[in-house]
Amino acid sequence: MVASLGALTLALTTALSGCTASQGATAPASGDRAAGSAPEPSRTEPAGTDPATGTGRAATAPPGETTPPAEQAAGQVPAPPAPDVAIPTDPAALARSLTTTTTRLRRAIDDWRRDGDPGRGNPPEPVVLLTLHQQRIYRHLVRNQKVASRTYARLPKALAAEAKANVTAGRNLLSLVKPISGAAKFRVQPAKPADFLLAQFKHAERRFKVDWEVLAAVMFVETKFGRVRSPSHTGAKGPMQFMPRTWDAYGMGGDIQDTRDALLAAANYLRASGAPRDYRRALYAYNHSYAYVDAVQLYARQIERDVRNYYAYYNWQVFVVTTRGDRRLTGP
Repeated sequence: MVASLGALTLALTTALSGCTASQGATAPASGDRAAGSAPEPSRTEPAGTDPATGTGRAATAPPGETTPPAEQAAGQVPAPPAPDVAIPTDPAALARSLTTTTTRLRRAIDDWRRDGDPGRGNPPEPVVLLTLHQQRIYRHLVRNQKVASRTYARLPKALAAEAKANVTAGRNLLSLVKPISGAAKFRVQPAKPADFLLAQFKHAERRFKVDWEVLAAVMFVETKFGRVRSPSHTGAKGPMQFMPRTWDAYGMGGDIQDTRDALLAAANYLRASGAPRDYRRALYAYNHSYAYVDAVQLYARQIERDVRNYYAYYNWQVFVVTTRGDRRLTGP
């Protein structure tokens, strides 16, 4: 097995969030948010133009994604939500907030990829804040199953399916997390630019025939695209969380901490474990949990369905789960 389940405990807290600045972060239980409170937003690293799909705006927006007529007439773009703005608790209000946030986020990602520099520059503020708000809504739904079910019924059909996938994946990962009960130190650092990572995912795909979306989903779950750099308590290391003995067998002489080398090693290991013929078997070899396998596959399918989901996940912040609630380590 590549990453120990112990290593995953930290990474899973990440999978429900995102990260940015390089630093050492201490997460004292006494300073955490109240249990069950929705996580906070994300500022992130650069992302970029998808070499395979180009950069233009999507031809159509998801159902229900519109700018209010008054804002259209005035030519105004509403300000993005503040990092700590309250998350609605009523299913109808949650559905409206998630629909509006997702619509605006996709447009902001399209603008960033078309007019910005996602390969090198930081994401613009609207992408950061809208992603954080989206993430906080999903974290709230992960912890409130009945509210989530009632919210799905009020969403446009396509968004309802996406929301179910994100909430189910988050719930699966949360089931594997053991909350931290005391002070703990975690090392986080900026991720490589999103388009740099995308190029490396696709290079590994060409070499080992493992879908780049699967590699991206694994990295998202394991270390939030390389932002979490703390080794596990059992010794798993690097952006893809390899145990040293597994690295010796599949790392091809590379550096366990190097992003390019780690992605190639992960693709090598997944291929040797059954991919692309049997991704479930390969992912189970990577981490012995079907909750993990299901979550990775759900995220991978969302990325495959719409590449903008890759850029959104890339901007999710890093959280840790403690006995006193969630603690966000990165972001605005």
